[in-house]
Amino acid sequence: METLRLSIQGMSCGGCVGKVTTALKSVPGTTVETVAVGSARVLFDPKKTTESVLIAAVNNLGFKAAKA
Repeated sequence: METLRLSIQGMSCGGCVGKVTTALKSVPGTTVETVAVGSARVLFDPKKTTESVLIAAVNNLGFKAAKA
């Protein structure tokens, strides 16, 4: 497993945290460690997914995610 730390712009509340958590958990091979307003830490299996897929999962919600 590899660790990805994300900086996420556009999050402002607990609802945002819930949406991001759900989106990241939906990616196969992913374990969400923490999600807070503005950031996330995710473990992922590089044989099942990539950093780009995880970032896209967050960006598809309308937020702006980048590797921290």
